[in-house]
Amino acid sequence: MDIASIIGLAIFIAAVYLGLSDNPGWVDAFVNPTSFYIVILGTVGIVLYRSTLGEFATMWRVLFGKMFWHKRDKPEDLIDQLVELAGIARKDGMIALQNAEINNRLMAKGISALVDGTDPAIIKSSLERDMYITAKRHETARSTIKSAGDIAPAMGMIGTLIGLVNLLGKMNEDPESIGPSMSTALLTTLYGAVLANALFLPAAEKLENFANEENRNSQLIIEGIMFIQRGGNPRLLGDLLSAFLSPKLAKKRESEGAAS
Repeated sequence: MDIASIIGLAIFIAAVYLGLSDNPGWVDAFVNPTSFYIVILGTVGIVLYRSTLGEFATMWRVLFGKMFWHKRDKPEDLIDQLVELAGIARKDGMIALQNAEINNRLMAKGISALVDGTDPAIIKSSLERDMYITAKRHETARSTIKSAGDIAPAMGMIGTLIGLVNLLGKMNEDPESIGPSMSTALLTTLYGAVLANALFLPAAEKLENFANEENRNSQLIIEGIMFIQRGGNPRLLGDLLSAFLSPKLAKKRESEGAAS
């Protein structure tokens, strides 16, 4: 569970609620069905129009699934496991790795290839291809979410223009309609801005960070797998893979290794 996403969204909702609740009639003032239809349904429709059905479904699954329930492998844990696997392979041979319990999918694929005695070039090519395809899949989901963030304000502007046209058209005939028309004009802009800046665009940016972390982890795993295949000394593997850690983590691991 990504606590930061949950806390951040909760703080935003609380801030908006506290800002509106001082006005006793805020529900009637800020809830407008016409604006809702134009912005919410309009955004959903245009995003579906520019996407395939699969991309559209994946966008919502990623948006409300991975944003809040994203499980990230810590690079230091991956390094520890690769060092352990390297020790097993060096001591008992590659075949002994078949009994290892591995949760990371890419690492499990690489270790399985080592156990099967697959050619090193094929192992590396297969893992890099897997990393590339995964990255492209994530990029497609992020692109769809970002497009929703671009479309929502545009739908808000469309709603604003509709409200202004209605306002000007009925200004002389029905002065009482000026208020509702102006409300539609302003609230559609508000709804579009909220959707874009409080949901879609932050989600796209955070998912990009997740994808970058996953890509670094994949590179780390590939380096570790190929090191194990070459039969390298496990004690050197940790130092080799420490380049994938932040300086603070790398220094901490170095000090812990010196102490042990």
